Formats: sequence, structure tokens, C-alpha cells
Amino acid sequence: MATKKFSARDVRELVHQMQFNKKERVKRFLSLAPEIRAVLLCNLGKQTLNDIARKIKDEVIIEALNELDPDQTTDLLRQFPKLRRHRLISRLTRELKNSVELLSSFDPQTAAGLMSADYIQIETGETVQAVARKIKEHESRTGRIPTVIAMRANKIIGYIPGHALAIARPSEPIERLIRHVPSIAHDANHAEVLEVFRQHPHARVVVRGKTGNVIGVIYSDDLLSRISKHESASLYHLAGVRQEETVADSTWAKVSSRYKWLIINLATAFLASFTVSLFDETISKYVLLAVYMPIVAGMGGNAGTQTLAVLVRGITLNQIDLKTAWPTISRELLAGLINGVINGLIVAAIVILFNHDLRLALVLSIAMMTNLLVAGFFGTLVPLIMKRLGKDPASSATVFITTATDVLGFLTFLGLATILLR
Repeated sequence: MATKKFSARDVRELVHQMQFNKKERVKRFLSLAPEIRAVLLCNLGKQTLNDIARKIKDEVIIEALNELDPDQTTDLLRQFPKLRRHRLISRLTRELKNSVELLSSFDPQTAAGLMSADYIQIETGETVQAVARKIKEHESRTGRIPTVIAMRANKIIGYIPGHALAIARPSEPIERLIRHVPSIAHDANHAEVLEVFRQHPHARVVVRGKTGNVIGVIYSDDLLSRISKHESASLYHLAGVRQEETVADSTWAKVSSRYKWLIINLATAFLASFTVSLFDETISKYVLLAVYMPIVAGMGGNAGTQTLAVLVRGITLNQIDLKTAWPTISRELLAGLINGVINGLIVAAIVILFNHDLRLALVLSIAMMTNLLVAGFFGTLVPLIMKRLGKDPASSATVFITTATDVLGFLTFLGLATILLR
């Protein structure tokens, strides 16, 4: 099967086969051409990848890795156990091994963790013909066309687009072909890399080493891929699910990845139930309260999750921290108040229409406004506190926000009912 005829749909179908047909996955994998195996390895879930890798020889994996870019190979090797990873690296081609060892030496959460080693450096005094020769040499060694970075006195001047080289005369100096390219320090975080791409909408950013030397290039496609993976991971965290879990995991794998989260939620549910139990007498006298209690809690939980999603993104992009939180808290509180008034009026109208009870309508609308204020406050503050404590705000904040909206929502609703419905 030729790579160029292997579409994204084909990849999805193969991944599906691998995930759900455990008995045949290794046999199916080995029947594929090396270049297709390489594409597949990059798209498999971690558990499926590990299961296949355990059952095939190093030679098969090496053959597939040699079809990948160094940065793809590095990302893939990070998923293997340490001993096998080192063994596989030692058997790569010299060119790929050198690149992978360089990329592996950097923190994957920094700019250097996003970069590719496919570049060449040229001096500004060289001709188009000389540059074309260097490109050809790099391509013959690696099988990939490099980014051409122009230097002058060890300083980055810019890069040369491929189309500009293609139409230039061989004897022409490359100075007039140079285009600006932004650069960034190797230890910059992903949010800083994203900001550079926003300020300079180029397809690439050069990565500088400690002394200002060029050590790699970040392509926009690689950054978008990493952002996509991060957003997916955040979604998993918000749901209390392990990032590696897939739809094809075994029942026990799903149970083991979720039970701790569910136990924590069970504890908070008991706290909410205890709050409700304090008002047994009020509920027994006014049964309609039990009908409307889930509305108060549910609206607060949804509003808190909305605020948390915005805050997690802001924290990830370094747009907010605990010291600069007040403007955001005040805006979230105002938004919560306005939304509380809107939804409070709607639910009050429904209560008056169907139950003809003005006092219950007043209690429910006030409780709604209060709980949306609680959701805005805790949805903003809790993830910032978790971040300050060194915890993942996406996974650790949810339980506290939900507890706050449930407990305070019930407390407000039933407390007001006890006072106003006597």
C-alpha cells in the first residue's frame, strides 16, 4: 500500500481495527508497509501502542521509526519504557539517532520540546547554487527538505523560502531572498511560543540555544498538534478521566482509571446530602422544595464548569494568576449576577404559572442568583489556588467547585425557604 494513497480515513479505519480487534492487531500491523506502520504508531492510543510494541521485535519498530521525522520519533519513543527506549535509540541510523538524542535532552514542555532538527544554516554571502547543494546533501542524508536559515556573524538574519530559491538564478547571491523569521529561547514555555506565532504569523519560528545559536525550528503544524492534544487532555482532566484512556480500553482499565475520582465525588455528595438533611422539617412541610432543588444545584454546577474552562485556558496561556485575579473575579461575579437574574426571572415565572406560589418563586429566584454568583467566584478562585499549590487546576478544581455550588446552593435555597415559607 503506497503512502501517498493512504488517506486520513484509511488511518482512522486502521486505528479502529487495532483498538477493537485485539487478537488480530499484531498480525494486521505486521502486514503493513513500514511507512504505514510509522503513520499508525503515531496515531494509536498509548495502551494499544504498548500492547503491539510488547509483541513485536525491535527491528520492526526501528524500520518504522526510520520513516518518521526526528521530532515525531522523539515523541513516540517517550511512550516506551526507559530501557527499551534507550535500546531503540542505539539502533537508529546515525543521523536520526543524533537528532533524537538532541531533542530528548530538552524538556518536552518547552520550545525545544516542540522543535524539529530539519534545518541548515547558510552565510549571507553564499550563492543560490551553493545553498541548493547543501539542501540536496541534507535531503540525501535525512530524506527531508530542511528550512534554510541565513546567518551573519553567528546571528540569525532570516530564512529563505523554498519557492524563492526555485526561481532564482544559480549564481545569484541569496541576500535579497532572505525573509524575516522570528526566534525564541529554547526554554520558553508553550504559551510563549504561541504568543510569538500570534505576533508574527509565520509558518515557522527558530529556536535559540543558550548562546543564541540555532538549535531547531518550530513549525506551526507541530504547535497546532500539541495544542490540540493539550485541549484533549484538559477535557479528560475536567471529566476526571486518565488522559491515556480510550474507547477500546478493557473494563478493568476503565474502572481503575475512574474509581478514585468517583469516590471523591461520593464524599462531596454526602456533604451535600448532609446539608439537605438539616432542613428535613422544612422539606416535609413543603414538598415542592424537593422538586426544584436539583435545578438550583444543576445550574450552579454548569455555571461553575463554564467558568473553570475559561480559567484553565487562561492559566495555560499565562493570562492570569492569583495576583492578577481580581479583575477577572469581579467580571465573573457580574456575569453570574446578570445570568442569575435572567434565569431567576424565568424560573420564577414558571413557578407562578404552574404552582401559583409567589413566595416559592421568590425563594427559587434568589437562590438561583446566589448560586450563580457562587459558581463565578469559586470557578475563578479555586483553579488559581490549585495552580499556586502546584496542582493541576483542571483535574483538582472541579470537585471543590461542584461541592461549593451544591452545598451553598442547597443552603441558600432551603435556608430561605425555612425563613420565608413558614
